[in-house]
Amino acid sequence: MKALALFSGGLDSVLAMKLIIDQGIEVIAINVNTGFGATTSRDEHMKFMCEQIGAKLEILDLRDEYLDEVLFDPKYGYGKNFNPCIDCHGFMFRYTADLLKKYDAAFMISGEVVGQRPMSQRKDAMIQVQKLSEHDDLIVRPLCAKLLAPTKPEREGWINREKLLDISGRSRSRQLQLAKEIGLKDFEPPAGGCLLTEEKFSDRLRDFTKYTTMDKNDIDTLKAGRHLRLPDGAKLIIGRDKDDNEKLKNTTSDKYLRARVLDASGPFCLFDKTATISDKQLATNIIITYARTQKDKLYTVDFTDYQLQGQKFDSKDQLQQYFI
Repeated sequence: MKALALFSGGLDSVLAMKLIIDQGIEVIAINVNTGFGATTSRDEHMKFMCEQIGAKLEILDLRDEYLDEVLFDPKYGYGKNFNPCIDCHGFMFRYTADLLKKYDAAFMISGEVVGQRPMSQRKDAMIQVQKLSEHDDLIVRPLCAKLLAPTKPEREGWINREKLLDISGRSRSRQLQLAKEIGLKDFEPPAGGCLLTEEKFSDRLRDFTKYTTMDKNDIDTLKAGRHLRLPDGAKLIIGRDKDDNEKLKNTTSDKYLRARVLDASGPFCLFDKTATISDKQLATNIIITYARTQKDKLYTVDFTDYQLQGQKFDSKDQLQQYFI
């Protein structure tokens, strides 16, 4: 027998898979890429976690579907920030269920724990997730199964309910003990794991969608750099370090021009293609200000399609009004 696991790469989902694997069931870990999971790739980490417990890893790219079906119109609303957690979990289960036949799998599992998350891991929220999944009787939550009603895999004897757990609440002490017992190495410390739960990222997302329509190629541009909205509405993104600069260089979004100072070292930047003349000049001076430049000296900024000259601001404090 086989099972598909919703796999975030975190400790809870690793332990949930291990509990099922220990019952002689093959587990395929399905990592759903919505685009908002992390600022950097975690593929190697996820592969290592799966290798340690004997699970296979598959990554499912659902960025387009997530934008179309969930992010901007969630049935159960948002959490504290831009996080539609209940709808998101239901969405992940629904698409994972579509793979049951492909992998000849009988049911699905996740690392959810009753009471661990205020929005999506209450008992009533878990029931809502199950309804959204359209396969509610095939979802097993091994870490807290004994606190929930038995599902078909338990009732039919596909798995032994007595070997599942009854963990609840936000403490991770039992999970950490389990990780120690099985010798799990290099697992991630407890964290939110989703950028949509972060206030700063959510502010960037709200600002972005206020001015334009988002597609999957825009997601990564929100993850790097300093973000500014100029007076006439143009967006400017300024790299903060080498890593930021590389991420911005590699963007596949078609909404920006690439920009940097020609006659001084400085950050790599992205700038709105639709900017007004006024915003273009302001962006020029801002980019110069964040480069290694001197006051009262003219510098040239190359915007791919055109070049403009400008000067450094007296103080970066003058620019705080534009930051998102």
